[in-house]
Amino acid sequence: MFSSIAPLARLNPFYAPHFQLVQDGVRKRAEPAEAPATRRSLAAASAAEEYSCAYGSGRFFMLCGLGGIISCGTTHTALVPLDLVKCRMQVDPQKYKSIFNGFSVTIKEDGVRGLAKGWAPTFIGYSMQGLCKFGFYEVFKILYGNMLGEENAYLWRTSLYLAASASAEFFADIALAPMEAAKVRIQTQPGYANTLRQAVPKMFGEEGIWAFYKGVAPLWMRQIPYTMMKFACFERTVEALYKYVVPKPRSECTKGEQLVVTFVAGYIAGVFCAIVSHPADSVVSVLNKEKGSSASQVLMRLGFKGVWKGLFARIIMIGTLTALQWFIYDSVKVYFRLPRPPPPEMPESLKKKLGLTQ
Repeated sequence: MFSSIAPLARLNPFYAPHFQLVQDGVRKRAEPAEAPATRRSLAAASAAEEYSCAYGSGRFFMLCGLGGIISCGTTHTALVPLDLVKCRMQVDPQKYKSIFNGFSVTIKEDGVRGLAKGWAPTFIGYSMQGLCKFGFYEVFKILYGNMLGEENAYLWRTSLYLAASASAEFFADIALAPMEAAKVRIQTQPGYANTLRQAVPKMFGEEGIWAFYKGVAPLWMRQIPYTMMKFACFERTVEALYKYVVPKPRSECTKGEQLVVTFVAGYIAGVFCAIVSHPADSVVSVLNKEKGSSASQVLMRLGFKGVWKGLFARIIMIGTLTALQWFIYDSVKVYFRLPRPPPPEMPESLKKKLGLTQ
């Protein structure tokens, strides 16, 4: 087991592309030439006949967006009780001292139904975010890949994943911001509003349209690093799992086995996502609760220790969330028979340049 951990650790998302290129080249030389290639081409040929649309087509992007809606909307809504307690721990740590204490206090004050507060803005907001996040990620990944060219897209694939996911999340957060603001008000201000229909007109009457978008900059601070880690770490972890852990090529795995790899890679990525984005998440929670405060004022008041309140709850929530989102998203692709390209391999032209082919 330990012999597989060392190379897996070296293959982190930010590993030097040149050294990785050398590793790939050495590995390719050691592999038998004919039989695996034949198996892969036959598998690819049979898979191509099963696809419902072409990779990169309008239908492909539309169904990827639908997958994003289903994966993000359902998972975030299912975790509303944990999210509610996490937000209350961030804005009132004296009252909500821990996860279990937070659940206990909330149930005591509001009953079990109180744990579902904010489900409507959560479902609507994160469905819109999922549409943009996953749909635009596929768009930007293909767009930037074409701009780089086949060889550079392979060499700098981690940078490609980071750039595509950051671009997609920029638009996704604009779609999310209004519902996120309403959700935080409902969850963290007792007596302010119990439903989305009550919260929206009240917020608009107090601060106008600014009430819904004042948190977009902190959202970018939280969500863009989170999404960059979510996609880049996931893509490279999947690649590493198939290369070092899974005992057979991806083309020989069943769809069920592939989905298990997706789930594991998603959970690993989710843990890192939670850590990277938590300080900004704390600022967003406090900012949306208070009137007239700025992000910098909230950050200074919370201090270094304050921004890490609720991290354990967020790791549990985001780890589970990210794993489920990738699993559901990949399942949607399987259901609609969308193209699911395997982990990238070194282009033939690059192999020739490096003398790795006969």
